[in-house]
Amino acid sequence: MKNFFYKIITKREWSDFKKKNFFYGTRKDLRDKYIHLSKKNQIKKTLQKHYLKKKNLVLLKIKIPQNKRIIWEKSSNGEVFPHFYYYLDLSNVENTYKIFLKKNGSHFILSKY
Repeated sequence: MKNFFYKIITKREWSDFKKKNFFYGTRKDLRDKYIHLSKKNQIKKTLQKHYLKKKNLVLLKIKIPQNKRIIWEKSSNGEVFPHFYYYLDLSNVENTYKIFLKKNGSHFILSKY
């Protein structure tokens, strides 16, 4: 069984990622010194907390190689999230999905990008 993680980034970040073939993270990731990831059941909460009313987003479905370590750490609300203390390679991306902004500022994920 594959163990997938998810990363929300902007379309611009995704474009840069594809050009460079690697991704060191968003501004927040770079500041925190790790890449913030989510499990599938955490995507909605992450969108609500960090991306409310933001558009031009992409969801990456990520497979982390087994030789790279994910560290599970508590967030400010006490929930445990996966953190990746390395960079992502384009080969880690299994799929991409468009994230659509609704009129009320929330999001829904509808299709592959």
